[in-house]
Amino acid sequence: MTTERIPQLVGHRGDMVQYPENSWPALLAAVDAGACWLEFDVQMCADGGFILLHDVDFLRTGNDPRAVFELDAQACSRISVHYPERFAARFFPTPTPLLDDVLEWLSTYPDVRAMVEIKTESLKHFGREAVTCALLKVIAPYRDQCVLISFDDEALHLARKHVAPELGWVLHEYNDNSRQRAERLKPQYLICNERKIQRYETPWPGGWRWMLYDIGDPQQALDWAQRGVDLIETGDICRLLKHPRLTGRACRHGL
Repeated sequence: MTTERIPQLVGHRGDMVQYPENSWPALLAAVDAGACWLEFDVQMCADGGFILLHDVDFLRTGNDPRAVFELDAQACSRISVHYPERFAARFFPTPTPLLDDVLEWLSTYPDVRAMVEIKTESLKHFGREAVTCALLKVIAPYRDQCVLISFDDEALHLARKHVAPELGWVLHEYNDNSRQRAERLKPQYLICNERKIQRYETPWPGGWRWMLYDIGDPQQALDWAQRGVDLIETGDICRLLKHPRLTGRACRHGL
């Protein structure tokens, strides 16, 4: 008798289908729906502070062309990331979240963990050493609830030399070269776009857990779980957590 494996769902930038990505409404909705995991992007500001933002500027999510590297964190936090192109003024104003505030809030939900993705643009602009060390310092009080993730495996190697949280490497390519690099890095998590892996294939075994993104179909999430994938990242987490089989892995947050 085969026991069905049920994956846990990860809120990709919160719930980015029904709310502006990387925003307070998206994060709050995901947790209220029962998310055990969140994923969000962070960029480093001119003063060394961190905000939740995917891009290097606010043009797409805030209709503001200013670059994050030109502003301090407080100035960034005053920009509304209500994603007007998708949601018009429905979520205006939606202040850009400061990472410090998000982590403090996260600490009030001890059963929720976060994948914190440091964007490669910040690493290139300020340098790996400066960004990685600054981010580790911010994460340190919350390290048990955080996983530091990046497409840049060199930054993750650097993080490992310090007192780092668990690490997750996001793969650009799913190939032999990436597998060899993964075996050298030995992250706790390997993360990949599900379209880069053949549907019939079982992801590489190893001392890591797999997370695939961005999946919006419940059956697809369940199928990947049967092939050894523990975490499914989805931008539509509030809807998927209503699925009768997926809801069994939701977090009830003390209820």
